[in-house]
Amino acid sequence: MELFLQQTVNAVALGGTYALLALGLAIVFSVMGMINFAHGELMTISGYTLMYCGIAGVPFVISVPLAILAAILAAVLMERIAFRPVRNASGATMLVTSFAVATILQILFQNLIATRSKPVALPEGLAQSVAFGDFLIGVNKLAAIGATIVMLIFLNWFLKRTSVGIAMRAAAEDFPVARLMGVRANAVIAGAFALSGLLAGVASVLWVSQRASVDPLMGFVPVLKAFIASILGGLGSLTGAVAGGFLLGFIEIYSTAFLPESLQEFKEPIGLAVVVLVLLWRPNGLIPSANFGTEKV
Repeated sequence: MELFLQQTVNAVALGGTYALLALGLAIVFSVMGMINFAHGELMTISGYTLMYCGIAGVPFVISVPLAILAAILAAVLMERIAFRPVRNASGATMLVTSFAVATILQILFQNLIATRSKPVALPEGLAQSVAFGDFLIGVNKLAAIGATIVMLIFLNWFLKRTSVGIAMRAAAEDFPVARLMGVRANAVIAGAFALSGLLAGVASVLWVSQRASVDPLMGFVPVLKAFIASILGGLGSLTGAVAGGFLLGFIEIYSTAFLPESLQEFKEPIGLAVVVLVLLWRPNGLIPSANFGTEKV
């Protein structure tokens, strides 16, 4: 029972990180109809900001907002420089553009910083555990769960209570009509990218806090998992992205913890097989978007 509870906490912590990343992908997709595969590089930029802040002796409580701010600025610049010029191009063009941006940034990281993993200085408290009776939970796991809950509450408030959030929801439902109603496309899309950068920055801090290192390809695997989570939850659905992220986290942690030793080398294909079975049952995802397939900007 203790093992089950421990692995459940791990699954919630990992699933929360996947959910934040999947939300970042879903927000941009809901507005532009594009999967931004350079989203993972926003994580890497945030991770390197944490690393350099640690080297410079900046306190961790200040490093964290700086790292998140770096991801937000990078996301806005990415939209302005790379995606705005191809905004009216085909989906294939925007997809290729996102791959090109990701590749260029990875090469820059490798040539300007390092090809190998670099350590990130973290507070000793993150490596500690908190006892709940006989049950121990890592502080970094608690921080991940708490940060995920805070971000989900913030996102819900932002999208429902702020003018930018309401405009983003209107654009996601029908962008041409939203523009006729006075919604400014540039502001909405830049806001969507900034929000995705915020989510990537928070996810990066959570990811680095559990690994204490950063490398040029740090964001590749998480964003690939987030893409799978987005498909699993329902492409373009924000609620679905959260559900898909948590489900993928549970599949990954439980398969690692409870599969027999002889099957451990097959845990990845077994996990993907479970994802395929879910998609056979729900072809459009667990909670598909009501606006899937509508015209984007």
